[in-house]
Amino acid sequence: MNLILTTAYFPPIEYIALIENKSAVFIEGDENYQRQSYRNRMLIVTANGVQQLSIPVVQNHSKTKIRDVEVDYKTEWQKQHWRAITAAYNNSPFFLYFQDYFQPFYEKKHKFLLDFNTELLAVLLKLCQINKKILFTEEFQASYEMPMLDYRALIHPKNRNRPSYPFANQEKYKQVFDDRHGFISNLSILDLLCNKGNQTKQYLKMLSK
Repeated sequence: MNLILTTAYFPPIEYIALIENKSAVFIEGDENYQRQSYRNRMLIVTANGVQQLSIPVVQNHSKTKIRDVEVDYKTEWQKQHWRAITAAYNNSPFFLYFQDYFQPFYEKKHKFLLDFNTELLAVLLKLCQINKKILFTEEFQASYEMPMLDYRALIHPKNRNRPSYPFANQEKYKQVFDDRHGFISNLSILDLLCNKGNQTKQYLKMLSK
C-alpha cells in the first residue's frame, strides 16, 4: 500500500507509524494551506497537561499553496518552543541524547514551513530507524483510490480524542508526567522518542499492525 499525508511539524506518533508500515509515502505538496492542523503545530505534555506549540506563518491570502507558506519570525517562537520542549522532556530518559538533533531547528531560520518540516521529518525517521524515501505530490487531487491510502484529513488534532479515531487506543508507555495526568495518547513523536528511545521503532511497528 502507498500512503499520502500532509506535511507536519513534529508529527503525531500515528503519522510516523503509518510511514513505517507503507511501501511508498507521499507528502501533499500542492494543497492550499490549512490552519489549526498538524501542518504547523505539535502536541507535547507538560506539568500542566497537553500543550500545543504552533509555528507562526505568513499567509498572503487564503489560497496560499503549502509550498509557498513562509515562517513568521516576528515573534521569538523558536526560543519559546525550545524552552517548552526542554521543560517538558528534560527529565525523560532520552532527551539529553536527542536534544542535539533537534536544537538546530530552533536556531536556523528556514524561510518556508514545508522545508522546515521536511528537514525535521528526515531527522525523525533516522532516529526512529525508518529507511523510507519521502516523495512529494506535484498536483493536487481531492481524493485517491487504492492502492493509495489517503490520511490527509484524518490525521488532524480535532480527531485525536474521538472514539472513532482509528489510533485512539495507543498502548501505554511511561511518560514524564503520567503521575499527574495519566497516560496521554496521540502526542508528538517527540514524546515517544524521549520516553522510549531505541524502543521507538518496536512500538511503531506494533502500532502499525
